[in-house]
Amino acid sequence: MTVKQLYEYIGAFAPRALSAEWDNDGIACCVDEARTVRRVLVALDATDRVVEKCVQGGFDVLLTHHPLLFRGVKELTPSRTVPRKLIKLVRADVAAMSFHTRLDAANGGVNDILAQKLGLENVSTFGPDGEEMGRIGDLCATVSAVEYAQTVCEKLNISTVLLSGERPVRRVAVLGGEGGDFVDAAIKAGADLFLAGRIGYHRMLDGAEEGIALIEAGHFATEVAVCEKLAALVRAADPAVEVEVDAEPAIQTVSK
Repeated sequence: MTVKQLYEYIGAFAPRALSAEWDNDGIACCVDEARTVRRVLVALDATDRVVEKCVQGGFDVLLTHHPLLFRGVKELTPSRTVPRKLIKLVRADVAAMSFHTRLDAANGGVNDILAQKLGLENVSTFGPDGEEMGRIGDLCATVSAVEYAQTVCEKLNISTVLLSGERPVRRVAVLGGEGGDFVDAAIKAGADLFLAGRIGYHRMLDGAEEGIALIEAGHFATEVAVCEKLAALVRAADPAVEVEVDAEPAIQTVSK
């Protein structure tokens, strides 16, 4: 399997047509699209540590959820973080590719995985016009917002979440990653509670007063499970390819 064939295989699962207009995922760098892929490293983010691991470990492809090239690169020098990583990857002949909002929206992608982990049934899509990548569904029984927040901690293997608002919860909307712009859509869809990786302090205050409970569970915690899905797609594309998942958080949680 070549780099191009791998990209096209995953692209069939998460087509470009599902991407948000502002997104910039895809192939960030690749010296030779016809290069044979033998080893793939999957991670949520192309951090310096992950890039160095690719280079030192002899990987052919770095496959991430978040794009390496998200904002404009104005110079290709080692003085800035993104160009520095690009230089390292190109020198080592490592291709870097990502699948971002299209993987959020895809059937079986980020938000379906999140909905399943959090116990939602009768799941459907929701979101602002043109960005219906979120998922909304029902719990098997009504619980309090605090009880559901505790369940979220257990299911996502995290110690804390932020909760705003208190009301009986049966219908839940979820979105991995940044979700502040989806609160209104969650209310419109009839959610009792909306969970996202990050919502924002003021939007959480306002949302609670608008009649919806809100949980902020962390960007990493709400999306990291998709790395295993990406790894499974690589293995399905070519069982001979060696795949490693790096699920180490890039940002630490520090307790007292």
